[in-house]
Amino acid sequence: MRRVVVTGAGVVSPIGTGLPAFFEGLRRGRPGVDTIRSFDAGGLPTRIAGEVRDMDLEAVPLPEAEGFALRRDPKSVFGIVAAREALAGAFGAGPRTERYEPSRMGAFLATGLEIFHLEDIVPHVRAGIVDAPRLLESLEASPALARLQIPADLGARRIAREAGAEGFYSVNVSACTASTQSLGEAFRAIRDGRVDAAITGGYDSMVNPLGVGGFCLLEALSTRNDLRGAASRPFDARRDGFVLGEGAGICVLEEYEEARKRSAPILAEVLGYGSTLDAYRVTDPAPDHAGAAAAMGAALADAGLPAAEVDYINAHGTGTRANDPAEVAAIRSVFGERADRIPVSSTKSQIGHLIGAAGAVEFLAALFALKKGIVPATINLTDPDPECDLDFVPLIPRRAPVRTVMSNSFGFGGQNAVILAGELR
Repeated sequence: MRRVVVTGAGVVSPIGTGLPAFFEGLRRGRPGVDTIRSFDAGGLPTRIAGEVRDMDLEAVPLPEAEGFALRRDPKSVFGIVAAREALAGAFGAGPRTERYEPSRMGAFLATGLEIFHLEDIVPHVRAGIVDAPRLLESLEASPALARLQIPADLGARRIAREAGAEGFYSVNVSACTASTQSLGEAFRAIRDGRVDAAITGGYDSMVNPLGVGGFCLLEALSTRNDLRGAASRPFDARRDGFVLGEGAGICVLEEYEEARKRSAPILAEVLGYGSTLDAYRVTDPAPDHAGAAAAMGAALADAGLPAAEVDYINAHGTGTRANDPAEVAAIRSVFGERADRIPVSSTKSQIGHLIGAAGAVEFLAALFALKKGIVPATINLTDPDPECDLDFVPLIPRRAPVRTVMSNSFGFGGQNAVILAGELR
């Protein structure tokens, strides 16, 4: 069976853009959540988020034909920046011809919803054009129509072109599990011989009026605006919902022998992947936590590893009342008595919930533990919930020997995805 390795990685996050900055943010336990600055959230119950603040979108080089639309969709720019870092790490700065044959390079990416810029309609409505046929005719006669709707996969297509990926292409929009599923499907495609390499991961931002407002209507977000960086509190007794974040995590995966031939840097080996569906409710995990446990079990079986091999779990850990204890119960059902001895942490406490990008960025946080021997902390965990009684590495990161890591994503609609990685064996 073909082996799969990570040879490049890039990240954009609320605690740092670029892998070194992100790793340093994890090492320091830096909070990335603060009062929203990108729009006026004053009328919303939630006015905090994990925003990317160390990037100038206007300064990112983009092709002229797509640049305007891409800059109006920050998540796409986040994805492109992270992909460029991952490609440079894996291949250096060489031209496309020095990479894989395009038909053997795949693109498996994840993102969030399409963006609609309704403000482009305003001038036409103010001019008295309100009936649909006349409005469409007026829009068609102006540049606004091309800018009104930005397809969800606009950034993904740009990333695939820059990677020289003309093989298998997919864009996953399965919310909180999307980028873990993209990583897992890329892993399987390489292992099964459909492609030899892939650009994969996810990018997302719902830090906008519709995104924050929509989750406020679901009553899913923390409203502890006064706490700012301390508001995201997974597994804490005083948690009151998750905090949105934004960013991107992108990896280059390659077949091990091909990577070894060209002396590529190897960050980790991808070992196994599992994905299941609760088929229960949109916003609540199944009460028996069977789907989450099955996904973890499937990933271990896929890797051919016993549960005793896992040294660290990056939890989904959203900070909602229902999700956190359900994940704890699922971990206990899979790991038994050993669950008490495995460090488990939620980096959402630092960066918030990146929705479509969450799994990929958290996978990179798990690789931080693997590469640095430092387990990221669950910051803000000051009052542990008795129902959440695992070793959550509270408040500050911890040095620990780590050879195998598990990254969990359990999302809306009961979608579950788990990926395992480890040192090259």
